[in-house]
Amino acid sequence: MADARTPTNPPPAPAWGAGATTPAAASSPTLKATGPLRQNLRFQALWIGSTSSTLGVAVADIAYPLLILMITGSPAKAGLFAAVQTIGMLAAGLPAGSLADRYDPRSIVLVAETCRVVVTVAVVLALAMGWLSLPLLLAAAALLGIGYAACSAARMLLLRSVVPGEQLTAALTQDQVRTNGAGIVGPALGGALYSLRVLAHAVPFVFTAAAFVIGMVTTAFLPRRAKGQPQDSQDEDQPPAAADQGGMLAGVRVLWGQPMLRASVILIMIVNTLGAGLDLVIIVLLHHQSVPSAQIGIVLGVGGAGGIAGIGFVRILHRLRPGVMLLAVCLGFTVVIALLAVPFGPWWVAGLVFIAMLGIPAIQVAVDILVIRQAPAAQRGRVIAALMTLIGLGMPAGLVGCGLLLQYVPAQAAMLTLAAILAAGVAYSATKREMWHALWPAN
Repeated sequence: MADARTPTNPPPAPAWGAGATTPAAASSPTLKATGPLRQNLRFQALWIGSTSSTLGVAVADIAYPLLILMITGSPAKAGLFAAVQTIGMLAAGLPAGSLADRYDPRSIVLVAETCRVVVTVAVVLALAMGWLSLPLLLAAAALLGIGYAACSAARMLLLRSVVPGEQLTAALTQDQVRTNGAGIVGPALGGALYSLRVLAHAVPFVFTAAAFVIGMVTTAFLPRRAKGQPQDSQDEDQPPAAADQGGMLAGVRVLWGQPMLRASVILIMIVNTLGAGLDLVIIVLLHHQSVPSAQIGIVLGVGGAGGIAGIGFVRILHRLRPGVMLLAVCLGFTVVIALLAVPFGPWWVAGLVFIAMLGIPAIQVAVDILVIRQAPAAQRGRVIAALMTLIGLGMPAGLVGCGLLLQYVPAQAAMLTLAAILAAGVAYSATKREMWHALWPAN
């Protein structure tokens, strides 16, 4: 990799798949472990806050579609809410990454969490007073999406600043527990809280606002990054000017400059486009079968259990080459979507969702190995944001498309349509030789 401190020549993407180490990944860490990760109070505070915010989002992701279905009776409008939220996230993605590289990520998280609290409280008040309308909900969706983008890039940099290099894998594994644990508890809790007829179904939104407050308070206990201090604990030799290198699109160039990463990102874009509306299809499918909202939440929450169980498959799946692993997981996901069309009841759906999630941790850890650890430290926020933005580009179309599809065809037919499109995407990606021949980095 070229020297990241050269201002006139942005560093090319590292030679992923060639087995080469990079300076950013191979540099010796300056933050040393003084005990087990559980004794790292800064990391645990960050983890608790991130877990709380993630749980709040998971609860809201179930409550908002149910609320809109109650108000409008339209699956398309429920899909529109999620699409607007995703558009807000995508529009803010690259600017959020640039801000995270330039400014104190702690302050960014505090501002973003405060905004999410204000927006959620506004929804609660409007719902309780009978003022809630679809335009207000869509405005809230856009602001929540922007807040999510800002928090995501900044929190990843915060994690890397409080965890020594030798404990980073353990920290990321614990982070998988956070994500998938919220996936288990959040949907079930969201469905249960929404079923309470208190304050016109506002209870899940009160919970979400409180969860964001906890995320804000725990972040306030983390130290502020001093001006000129590096973002990453492993790269104190990076000058502050390096953060300006390459501009807002530096992360996109890093990802798009490597054939293997480019092919992988395209495949994940296809999966995310179709998978974005999958929860909505499942909700409508089970809703038409008169499954109670609390039970719908439990069914979707089983996916989080599959994600946690999938942590044990990471090493096994990583014995495959990275591209082969990605193709195999996506092919399995295609089969699961097709089987969801078989009307065997909610527990059949729950079992398939569990199976679908087993391969997700392997992909998420692969992203860290192949992308985040290899990126120049001064551009890491932009690389994270670029990855989130690129793989999410088709999600708004997927959300709206699934909503419209459900307006005109039965949910079972919608499932089979998604499976057919995804199968075509996997087949196309399988024609790229980079997916078959790329290797894991040597470090």
